[in-house]
Amino acid sequence: MNRITIQRMDAEGFAPFGDVIDTQGEPDRIINQGLCGRYHDRARLDFSDGRAGVSLFKAEPRKLPLTLEMVERHPDGSQCFVPMSMHPFLVVVAPDEGGAPGTPMAFETLPGQAVNFHRGTWHGVLTPLYEPGLFAVVDRIGGGANLEEHWFEKAFQVAY
Repeated sequence: MNRITIQRMDAEGFAPFGDVIDTQGEPDRIINQGLCGRYHDRARLDFSDGRAGVSLFKAEPRKLPLTLEMVERHPDGSQCFVPMSMHPFLVVVAPDEGGAPGTPMAFETLPGQAVNFHRGTWHGVLTPLYEPGLFAVVDRIGGGANLEEHWFEKAFQVAY
């Protein structure tokens, strides 16, 4: 089994695949009578058609090492995962190589980080590592299939 070593999530390393959404640095604006910092416009939502929708996902936490057998992508829209807890979660992505995923990479978010996958980015399924596994998901709502899956001939093991 091929092994993937989990990396710490940072904006630079994740940039080819999407946006890291967090509160790094100073807020762009101070609002609400000076009691709230607004970290403005942190993700690029991108849809070929349809509209943005907000859904809630409740996923079972996974144990490491993780066996990675498949990845998926959404050709018609970006997909944003926002955890509804301060727990880190696992993010798996792969570069596109001629319409198929290349060698996957794995990142562990820092507490309070969210991710937005660019449209067409190969990625693993939602992978919380802790309860409750509750996420707000912002993605395309519209007609037609917006999901492609790729099953690997040989699984990968994802671990530290």
